[in-house]
Amino acid sequence: MSSADPSATPLWEPDPARAAASNLARFQRWAVEHHGAPDGDYAALHHWSVDHLDRFWTAVTEWFDVRFSTPPSAALAEASMPGAVWFPGSRLNYAEHALRHGEDPAHADTPAILHLDEVDPEPSVLTWSELRRQVGSLAAELRRLGVRPGDRVSGYVPNIPQAAVALLATAAVGAVWTSCAPDFGARSVLDRFQQLEPVVLFAVDGYRYGGKVHNRADTVAELRRELPSLRQVVHIPLLGTPAPAGTLTWDSLLSTPQEPVFDQLPFDHPLWVLYSSGTTGLPKAIVQGHGGIVVEHLKQAGLQLDLGPEDRFFWYTSTGWMMWNFLLAGLLVGASIVTYDGSPGYPDTAAQWHIAERAEVTVYGTSAAYITACAKAGVHPSRDLDLSRLRAIGTTGSPLPPDGFRWIYEQVSPDIWLASVSGGTDLCSCFVGGAPTLPVYLGEIQAPSLGAAVESWDVDGKAVIDQVGELVCTKPIPSMPLYFWNDPDGARLHASYFDTYPGVWRHGDWITVTPRGTVVIHGRSDSTLNRQGVRMGSADIYEVVERLPQIRESLVIGLEQPDGGYWMPLFVVLADGAALDDELRAAVRGSLRDQLSPRHVPDEIITVPALPHTLTGKRLEVPIKRILGGTPPAQAVNPGSLDDPAALAPFLELARARAEAHADNAEGAAHRTGE
Repeated sequence: MSSADPSATPLWEPDPARAAASNLARFQRWAVEHHGAPDGDYAALHHWSVDHLDRFWTAVTEWFDVRFSTPPSAALAEASMPGAVWFPGSRLNYAEHALRHGEDPAHADTPAILHLDEVDPEPSVLTWSELRRQVGSLAAELRRLGVRPGDRVSGYVPNIPQAAVALLATAAVGAVWTSCAPDFGARSVLDRFQQLEPVVLFAVDGYRYGGKVHNRADTVAELRRELPSLRQVVHIPLLGTPAPAGTLTWDSLLSTPQEPVFDQLPFDHPLWVLYSSGTTGLPKAIVQGHGGIVVEHLKQAGLQLDLGPEDRFFWYTSTGWMMWNFLLAGLLVGASIVTYDGSPGYPDTAAQWHIAERAEVTVYGTSAAYITACAKAGVHPSRDLDLSRLRAIGTTGSPLPPDGFRWIYEQVSPDIWLASVSGGTDLCSCFVGGAPTLPVYLGEIQAPSLGAAVESWDVDGKAVIDQVGELVCTKPIPSMPLYFWNDPDGARLHASYFDTYPGVWRHGDWITVTPRGTVVIHGRSDSTLNRQGVRMGSADIYEVVERLPQIRESLVIGLEQPDGGYWMPLFVVLADGAALDDELRAAVRGSLRDQLSPRHVPDEIITVPALPHTLTGKRLEVPIKRILGGTPPAQAVNPGSLDDPAALAPFLELARARAEAHADNAEGAAHRTGE
């Protein structure tokens, strides 16, 4: 995805009155008066936010009335990375902030969570008062069961209200939450949970997806056997099955009404553990804290996404993806959140838009892949549905190509705020994303987030504009990892982010910062294509190739050859009825040559039945590159980290054939030279 002409006309500009009334604009006016912020444009506010971190984050906590039961001595006492010290001496609780909107009797009977699934198309409602009651009851039961601050509590649960209640109750008692979606197999779950040794497991008996019932009783039984640290298992009968012997039932733990009690915890007390994709070896267990998540999510949800009590916030996600944790940020700012348990494309591709209509969603988030699928399937949301309450669309997961931008403005609404965002599990937030006061340009993310000192660096570690470079963050953000679990000396944490540029976070994405301050994401830098000294992002190629209706999905790698050559194959998954004939090959090559450059044209185009992805949907570029480069599969990829391990088979066969061919060539060369 190349950066656009700086003089280009925006796809969308905010109505001036609406921009002035946004949380972001109101925060800036207040910060000008109380904290010396500039009264200029967003760029000026962003510069101030990263040049004066202590003042900016103090302003955030005051603006959102963060409840410090013990106040901090400073906002940022130590700015080094890693090792930043935020709000030293303070105490607070994430769950208290997520539930405080329900303290007001005026909001007690309004929706906190609206839930939909494949069986019941109409939303069920959990009010703020009922959410508080359930969290209070469950937290009291956890304490009665001996769960204490620092203990780990795990969830094998889909995106249902019970999952949110369990997380909030865990946080209320100061325990540490971690979850996996029930489509994860036992090995994938154990790779994660065994690292943490949880004392409680919340587990469903199964789930419904794509119109089918998936019973998980055997998987839950295996988890119970392989997690000796468990003291209790709580059975959530999503399919209506009876509780196995020796387990507790969800309803029994909620039977006694109780107002929530919140342990007051240090700012850096662990809140939850998220996991890296873990394509090689065990997934990294990323620990984030109560305070860091509270202040970062208040900023990101309240200012960058402009969420507030009048909103209904839906992001299609699962409990195995950080966006589920971010969805709960809606509660922090008093918004109603919308949860959904089911397939994103059942009964048809337009499924998510129907959810947005039925739940009267105002801010809706999804993946870039889903937007592309809607465009290919000919979905027409504005024609077929009433989305009159929808004012903003967020996308993440992978770069949204320009065609995706166009489709949204043509098929959803010409007056919609598109907040394409990019960040990561690593900080459970966004480095770059939306701003309600800025225009939207084709193929570009609006701006770096406030408080995020994001730059694009060249190979010499110099900041560049309008050139492809590494995404770096030169100053700390409160929600960056406290540490990795079972990484006592911090070696894995340091290697993950700080090895390349000491003291500077290298995220692993190629980006361009445009002259107008917008950002274009080009894909992962660890899978960069480099032909004849020219670096190319894989996302640029996917954008062009997947525009062709015959191609459902693609994957490209660049492999350095022993003889100094460079092999760049393109793997494609064809649409139903399509064939990789000379005409399609010519169309692929011609499109890449015309829209990108001759260097982007692959050496080979190879069909595969399916592509392997991580459990959170990312293409497996680096492991495939390693396998085709001769790395033994067991060292290149952990099958338990994949959505479909069988999809590796064609790549393993190609690697074997290449190894045999290299061996034959080497033997022939030896004979010819008489060795």
